[in-house]
Amino acid sequence: MKKTFLALAAIVLVGVSCGKKETEQVTASGLYPSKFEKTLDDGKITHLYTLKNAKGMEVTVTNIGGRIVSIWVPDKDGVFRDVVLGFDNIESYIPFNTNFGAIIGRYGNRIANGKIMLRNRATYQLRQNDGKNTLHGGARGFHTRYFDIEQPDSVTLICSYRSNHEEEGFPGNLDVTVTYQLTDDNALNISYEATTDLLTAVNLTNHSYFNLSGDPNTTILDHLLFLNAQHYTPTDAELIPTGQIAEVANTPMDFTKPVAIGARINNTDFEAIRLGNGYDHNYVLDNPGDINLLAGKLLSPLTGIAMNIYTTEPGIQFYSGNFLDGSNIGKNGIAYNFRSALCLETQHFPDSPNHKEFPSTELHPDSVYQSKTIYQFTVEQ
Repeated sequence: MKKTFLALAAIVLVGVSCGKKETEQVTASGLYPSKFEKTLDDGKITHLYTLKNAKGMEVTVTNIGGRIVSIWVPDKDGVFRDVVLGFDNIESYIPFNTNFGAIIGRYGNRIANGKIMLRNRATYQLRQNDGKNTLHGGARGFHTRYFDIEQPDSVTLICSYRSNHEEEGFPGNLDVTVTYQLTDDNALNISYEATTDLLTAVNLTNHSYFNLSGDPNTTILDHLLFLNAQHYTPTDAELIPTGQIAEVANTPMDFTKPVAIGARINNTDFEAIRLGNGYDHNYVLDNPGDINLLAGKLLSPLTGIAMNIYTTEPGIQFYSGNFLDGSNIGKNGIAYNFRSALCLETQHFPDSPNHKEFPSTELHPDSVYQSKTIYQFTVEQ
């Protein structure tokens, strides 16, 4: 009888063990990795990758666009919240009609008429996807591309992609590496590196949509924003820079002291606000290139979650979610409505190849493109 009991116990243990093996490990932010596994037409397989630090902060990333899917951080009460928009499955990313969390390239932001002229006088026609202009590298920009991802440790991801010569009209074969690294002070470091075999234009950034309340059913109008920028680049009606660099002082564009985003966002008497349908503007940082100085800070008064931004870039695009319209249903079945999130994209200026007075975005074959941005999350009571 004892042998029978032991045999039954062994069967039960095997069943429990098999059950545990078959039970999927869900991420802290509630994502199922299996929903991100897909074999593409070229045989490549997409996955969900997870970074986690000693304090419980978690960041997840997938191969399409090297996209940040979730950022899981604690609020002032120690409750963890997901503070970026995104989807809970890979199929929702593949239509390529969104930029949520994506690496943007070859050129973040807009290029007038889809044309660039480099300093060697070579002119290139790019693929136009924003009326007559090119936006975020074209319709098949980096946000649509498969990034090979390596994970050497629990806090580091290395995303790589080769952009072939004439992809979306850009010259040169461009080899890109983007490294995500999570630190124990709750900072996400994003390092960009690229090389080319032909003179080209490069402006890489990340297009995460933030709502620090952790609830995209609410807007970001109560968020307080600081930008270390006394100037911005005005645009025309197509959101192309005019070439002017204007002061923010005494205008609704001024965030040199923390201001609620909703305080002046509907001031359509001011041309820049009217043309952008809110904020959709490049800010000229006061201390370009200094990664140790605060470039911007965003704070949710509701949760106390703050995000400090540091960058080597000369500019930062503040976009207040003006084109979100509820047509995208994201994580937890939430419709992403008007101004339910915002973007703070570190960058060189829009349309720089056509404005020689702007900082150059040219990359030469004998040079290495390098850029770094840090999003650090803290809490304030």
